[in-house]
Amino acid sequence: MIRRHFIFYGNVQGVGFRYRAYYEAGKLGLSGWVRNLYDGTVEMEAQGEEERIHALVWALDQTRLIRIEGIDTEDRPLNKREKDFRILN
Repeated sequence: MIRRHFIFYGNVQGVGFRYRAYYEAGKLGLSGWVRNLYDGTVEMEAQGEEERIHALVWALDQTRLIRIEGIDTEDRPLNKREKDFRILN
């Protein structure tokens, strides 16, 4: 189990990114959250098996309208109380 923090750059707002992340994370059994930032990027934390987190990012990158041009990542401590994936406002 790992927890990874992401900042996504590119055409990532107004294209269903957060809802796609929510849907895919649920399918993959991941917990965490996703939200838009004021500078046009999207911030996300995902927790679960590393292969499933990679699958989440891959699925986001394959979505037709989403165009990820860069990703910053950082490992974070696990949140043992978190059980689901949420969209934050």
